[in-house]
Order: sequence, then C-alpha cells, then structure tokens
Amino acid sequence: MKLAIQMGDEAEVYVLDEPTTGLHLADVENLLGLLDRLVDAGKSVIVIEHHQAVMAHADWIIDLGPGAGHDGGRIVFEGTPSDLVAQRSTLTGEHLADYVAG
Repeated sequence: MKLAIQMGDEAEVYVLDEPTTGLHLADVENLLGLLDRLVDAGKSVIVIEHHQAVMAHADWIIDLGPGAGHDGGRIVFEGTPSDLVAQRSTLTGEHLADYVAG
C-alpha cells in the first residue's frame, strides 16, 4: 500500500528494485496492474526483477550476465520477452521459456 501511495506523486519515471519480494502471487498481479496503469498514463517504469511473471509481462528486457557477481555485468540480451523466450540465448531466457511453457 505504501508503494501505491508513493506512486501517486507526479513523477515521470519510476525505478523499482525487486518490488515483488515477499509478495503473494495475487499481490504480484495487483502490482502488474498498477504498473500497467502508470505506463498507460504515459509514465516510464523501469523494474529490476527476477520474478518470471514480471519479466513475461514487460515490454522490454535488458538481461545482464552471463553470470552473477564478478561473472556478470554485461548486456547479454536486449529485446522483448517473446524474443528472449524464442532465442533461449541466456540463462534468464531458459528460465523464462520454462515459465511461459508451464
């Protein structure tokens, strides 16, 4: 609820870092609806997230890797979720493809 109140401000760009942490699946759906409303209102929304439902819902994905920590930090994919699933060119792409297929 606190997040929704803060998002009522007149910002043009929202940056969220792992907003689904600790949320129930129903709350994730509510969050996606809120993010859609922001985008529909002409706002830019940037989400750093590992939750496959959020990734599948995104307009655009920038995948950093190829691994974590010292093994990562490079852009290994940039494009739509469907392109990432089709290419399965990264670990994220593999996991997202499994999620979408399941």
